[in-house]
Amino acid sequence: MGDITDLGAVALSQAMAAGEITSEALMAATLARIEAANGTVNAIVSLREPAHLMEAARKADAAPRAGWLHGIPLAIKDMADVAGLPTTQGSPLFRDHVPASDSGFVRRLKAAGGIVIGKTNVPEFALGSHTVNPVFGATVNPYAPGITAGGSSGGAGAALATRMISLADGSDMMGSLRNPAAWNNVYGYRPTWGRVPGEPGDETYLHRISTAGPMARTVEDIVALLRTMAADDPRWPGAPWPDLPENLDTDISGRRIAWLGDWGGAFPMEEGVLALVEAALKEFEELGAVVEPVAPPHPREEIWEAWTILRSFAIAAGLGPLYADPEKRARIKKDGIWEIERGMALSAMEVHRASAGRYAWLKSALSLFETYDAIMLPAAQVFPFSLDQMWPAEIAGVAMDTYHRWMEVMVPASLLGLPALGAPAGFSPSGLPMGLQIIGPPRGGWGVLQLGQAYHRATDWPGARPPAV
Repeated sequence: MGDITDLGAVALSQAMAAGEITSEALMAATLARIEAANGTVNAIVSLREPAHLMEAARKADAAPRAGWLHGIPLAIKDMADVAGLPTTQGSPLFRDHVPASDSGFVRRLKAAGGIVIGKTNVPEFALGSHTVNPVFGATVNPYAPGITAGGSSGGAGAALATRMISLADGSDMMGSLRNPAAWNNVYGYRPTWGRVPGEPGDETYLHRISTAGPMARTVEDIVALLRTMAADDPRWPGAPWPDLPENLDTDISGRRIAWLGDWGGAFPMEEGVLALVEAALKEFEELGAVVEPVAPPHPREEIWEAWTILRSFAIAAGLGPLYADPEKRARIKKDGIWEIERGMALSAMEVHRASAGRYAWLKSALSLFETYDAIMLPAAQVFPFSLDQMWPAEIAGVAMDTYHRWMEVMVPASLLGLPALGAPAGFSPSGLPMGLQIIGPPRGGWGVLQLGQAYHRATDWPGARPPAV
């Protein structure tokens, strides 16, 4: 069988159900892999005591199977709660915060038999696509020392790439699943908003821009984890969801794909990004899909304006109570302060106009989806950059006017809550990973996943080129 940590979660589950491996053996191999790799990449944080984890694995072996994740080690993004483990959000303000209960999707993962071994690293408050924070430090790209793993699910992406875990949860507001998937040569799926319900709070109707979702090294594992994370929660706005179909493997001949590239030159791109992704698109054509370059379906600045207003509005609502305390305010990173103050200064009519702008983009997108089954974009505008650079100040000679403008290519899907799969696209000449986005219409996630599965069967970048670390 080789090293069992190379197996995906579905393969591990099947082997365990058949009695070919035990949870104890898998846990021992997992801990050995963490010992070998985590010191280099710093992806898993708040790791439980190994002795306790080995005992949990032995108990799993002695118990009836609880579900498909029975006895499989999991690490949860440090933005979601796991009872008894710190949820720091990468902030010194929450360094010692240990919740007494689990987030909803964590409860579902545990109910399916998963064993939570620790957390995965994040940027402070998950702001920015560079996983570094004052609590745990930076997560390093497994493919290049001194280079970022992306974010905000950078710890999850690096842990998957290095085989420390077989699958992971992530969250995605502005590409936080798709960016680290691209930069760690794995997959990250942003489901249609509402598929994976969040934690109900005082307000659940206005701030519909972020969602949790699955990450893995195979699309098959993405689907399996999505089935477990998803739920029909009456406390969370949205219509009930039908079960996911079973026909993931299918002929994609004739599927029509709109290639939006750099949005007609509107998105600055580092040299080599577009050429690499366009080479990956040829795989879809060889599988029988029709890939056609299309003109920008909507003005870039209108999408950006609506997005930045609604994002600041949401962040100010979430972090505003911390900002109100001067002592806590002094410990929030400057990008967070910028978002909060911008959000607090908005008028109701500015937010209304942004919401109208979002709907205008939806109408344009729906028109495009009348002709095409999916649209595709690069999963980043730059290759992974140096750890000591908080964010790119310019791309191709174009200055970035905000800390997140360099991730603008993620916004078209995020603003509408569209299903989007971040998939590996290959490597730069210097060995840095890059990816692409497969974006579907509202509730069109199954078609996105079918396209991703066909592409994975043809390429298997995670299996073909694992990191050396």
